[in-house]
Amino acid sequence: MPAIVVDKLTKWFPVRAARPGTGFRRLFSPAVTEKAEVVRELSFQIDEGERVAFIGPNGAGKSTTLKMLTGILHPSSGDARVAGFVPWLQRHQLAHRIGIVFGQRSQLWYHLPLRQSFELLAHLYAVPRAEFDSRLDRLANRLAIADLLDRRVAQLSLGQRLRCEIAATLLHKPAILLLDEPTIGLDVTAKAALRDHLNSLSREEGTTVLLTSHDTGDIERICDRAIIIDHGTTLLDQPIEQLRRRYLGPRAIVLVTHERDPVLQLPGVSVIASEPYRITLAVDTSLARVETVVAEALQRLQVRDLLIENTPLEEVVKSIYSTSAAGRRDVAAP
Repeated sequence: MPAIVVDKLTKWFPVRAARPGTGFRRLFSPAVTEKAEVVRELSFQIDEGERVAFIGPNGAGKSTTLKMLTGILHPSSGDARVAGFVPWLQRHQLAHRIGIVFGQRSQLWYHLPLRQSFELLAHLYAVPRAEFDSRLDRLANRLAIADLLDRRVAQLSLGQRLRCEIAATLLHKPAILLLDEPTIGLDVTAKAALRDHLNSLSREEGTTVLLTSHDTGDIERICDRAIIIDHGTTLLDQPIEQLRRRYLGPRAIVLVTHERDPVLQLPGVSVIASEPYRITLAVDTSLARVETVVAEALQRLQVRDLLIENTPLEEVVKSIYSTSAAGRRDVAAP
């Protein structure tokens, strides 16, 4: 069964428009209310165990969509199922199956010691004591919060609190994680620990992850697939590696060889730098697969070392948005 199904989900909010007329007449004109459509007929499906990035610029509708998937907001139209439940109609049943992290929202009790907050959450979710102790011990070690358990939440720094928020979300072993900017304020070490833990959860427990983040490092290291939206509609829904191949030009491969003057000629491959015992190739991914080029290089040359330079995902996303914006301008042009 799919973990998340979204079918033509739409959300609009009423917005007070400017009154018609001018001067004194405008003062007594009736108010006009318009619809601001934030999410428009959005559809996608996520299977159990998938790790999916939900990408879009500010105002694209990401957080609004997540709030509908958690039942916080009711949609204007359309349908959704999360863990088999309709979120806005079955919030209580759904709460036991999902974990939610909104980067700027807290579920911890501000003036209580952290351990007591965790115990209260375990009680709310009816987590057995032995299971709670085991999971808390694992999370405390993985997220480096063991020495914080007896401190009040009010005494924690932003980075410490966010690590604790994530631990709190995972205490009841949710089947689905909805994460909205979960690494805001975390240092490099804490980010790496969180990314590793989320990957482990997905592999070992089949946890489904839907992640929104402006940090492309989160997306690259956690997710295998990306759903990209803009103005409340889907632009693309593809595996991340496929997005790279489709929207980027050449990929660079650096070969360090035993040959003093290495030579490699293949269709779709050009030499962009050459020096003794080293050659840098540009691979046109529309004509040749990187894996094929590497295999040929290993067969034809005595390779001591090689480096495949991955273009940052941020460049992929920029390329997609620039293409989309150009298309909208062409449509709007007379």
